[in-house]
Amino acid sequence: MSTSKHALIIGASRGLGLGLVQRLREDGWNVTATVRDAHKPGALADVAGVRIESLEMNDTPLLDGLTQRLQGETFDLVFINAGVMGPLPQDLETVQNEDIGALFMTNAVAPIRVARRLVGHIRQNTGVLAFMSSGLGSVTSPDGNEICLYKASKAALNSMINSFVVELQRSDLSVVAMHPGWVKTDMGGENAEIDVFTSTRGMLDQINAQSGHGGLHFINYKGDSLTW
Repeated sequence: MSTSKHALIIGASRGLGLGLVQRLREDGWNVTATVRDAHKPGALADVAGVRIESLEMNDTPLLDGLTQRLQGETFDLVFINAGVMGPLPQDLETVQNEDIGALFMTNAVAPIRVARRLVGHIRQNTGVLAFMSSGLGSVTSPDGNEICLYKASKAALNSMINSFVVELQRSDLSVVAMHPGWVKTDMGGENAEIDVFTSTRGMLDQINAQSGHGGLHFINYKGDSLTW
């Protein structure tokens, strides 16, 4: 346990983001977490000792405002968690263009905009930048054809992460595209395989294991490497 470590969790009002905050606080981390409206933090308000900030990822002025408020701060972990399932059903013949655009903006483009602004705040040599990806983001995955647009948005996120890392040229930084498993959340549903505690405990263990190693990794919450 180390009270000197500081994490920033983007998207923490519920589900996996909230679970990550809970695990981090249990381990003694200092935590800053974002929600869409800091005046309505939901269950995050019940986690003691968390600094809550407002952020709508797709809103560039709000993102720039958060960056200004974090000026001079250093984080051992920045975890960009926010994402959406998108329109349902994901019928390519009936889905609206604006819904497709919103899905790809939220799941693939906005996370990289966030990362570009915050990567300079991540601690040299030991810092970790993590993105909430999905095993469905692997182009080899045969699963989830009924949510093909969500799958494609996560594959796009993985590709964008790769481009970002190449552009960044920072070999000390460990960058992780994380598959949390199939989790019992609002998105994963009640039939999912694992609960939020199991997923978030595993993800945090992998974050700790990646610290100081550098490079780009596509892994799951158990530490298994996944095929891009």
